Amino acid sequence: MGAWELLLAGAVVLLGLCGVVTPGVPGSWLVWAGVLWWALNDPRPAAWAVLVGATLLLLLAQLLRAELTHRQDPRTTALGHRPSLRGWAGAGAFLGFFLVPVLGAVPGFLAGLYLHERLGERRRPREARAAVRSLMRSGGTALLIELYAALLVLGAWLVTVLVE
Repeated sequence: MGAWELLLAGAVVLLGLCGVVTPGVPGSWLVWAGVLWWALNDPRPAAWAVLVGATLLLLLAQLLRAELTHRQDPRTTALGHRPSLRGWAGAGAFLGFFLVPVLGAVPGFLAGLYLHERLGERRRPREARAAVRSLMRSGGTALLIELYAALLVLGAWLVTVLVE
């Protein structure tokens, strides 16, 4: 696989990662499609192992997300009405994932929500913490699961590409 094709596959994976936090965009499917495209053009067994792992992980994340959100009306979730909030949470998870490898995505996601509530909504610390708890109950956990799975796939893909 050439450098340009590799960059394009990476761009599709990153676009999918952004799509996870954007309502109405099939982010997980784009992440999977980028990994599929890369695996089809890379003859190494590691590429196929990453594709199989990504498939299983993203399907599990979709099942968990469906289980968590089947009781909620998606139009009433707080995260659905505030796209900037999803952006802050996604950026926090992305930074956390790479600053504290793998495990930092969860605290990064929560920190992104907290910073949005604290700086964007100008809430006091106690009110911001209460808002984060409320957001996590009303759809934030499902979003975090899907985003974390996509980040794990991105990490596995990056490690496999860089080890080459």
